[in-house]
Amino acid sequence: MTDFESKLEIEFETAGAEDRDHRTVAVVHAGLGQPSSTRLLADRLADATVRELEALGQDVTVEVVELRDHGHAIIDAMLTGFPTGDLARAIETITRADAVIAVTPLFTTTYSGLFKSFVDILDKEALTGMPVLLGATGGTPRHSLALEYSLRPLFTYLRADVVTTSVFAATDDWAQAAGTGHDDGGSSLPQRIERAGRSLAALVFARGEHAKPADPFASTPSFLDMLGGEQGSN
Repeated sequence: MTDFESKLEIEFETAGAEDRDHRTVAVVHAGLGQPSSTRLLADRLADATVRELEALGQDVTVEVVELRDHGHAIIDAMLTGFPTGDLARAIETITRADAVIAVTPLFTTTYSGLFKSFVDILDKEALTGMPVLLGATGGTPRHSLALEYSLRPLFTYLRADVVTTSVFAATDDWAQAAGTGHDDGGSSLPQRIERAGRSLAALVFARGEHAKPADPFASTPSFLDMLGGEQGSN
């Protein structure tokens, strides 16, 4: 191989290494306190998803939307029908993402009013086909089914692509995660978080692979191949 061919091969390999897919994961949560167990769960789910996507060769950016910061603007948008300012930018962040992680505290066995009010101001087509991972926090495991009979139908109505695995974190789950409680085998909070992140990452990766346009030059011989062919004929 000549020096010229070696240089070409290095350039092609470098270009391939830089041609990594980039994904944006939007995290929206309705935690009210600071610190908030709802925010903590949202962060853990995002971390798990990022690890899985990076293992699949993806570059990932995480954008966090804290609904408590937009509480007044959400009410204004409900009254006027038009989100503005930071709220409008937050909605754009969510709707343009490659995936959404949505986490809410549960009150009276369902999602919070702040969370529902935010969903109410979204365009009904905004999350169509969007990969979504659901999470919720509450005081006791008795409320865990709210994810399935309350939160999941909400996003199904919006025609989002909701992953099968969702995560509910009760107060006792955090004690177990910290190593101060009983771990009942394969259902600990960290394990459920990892499983959920893996599910969302797999969906995002599969959609990205499917969405890649066909390469119009895929069947064209490479320049190096043509150089090799010409040298063999001389």
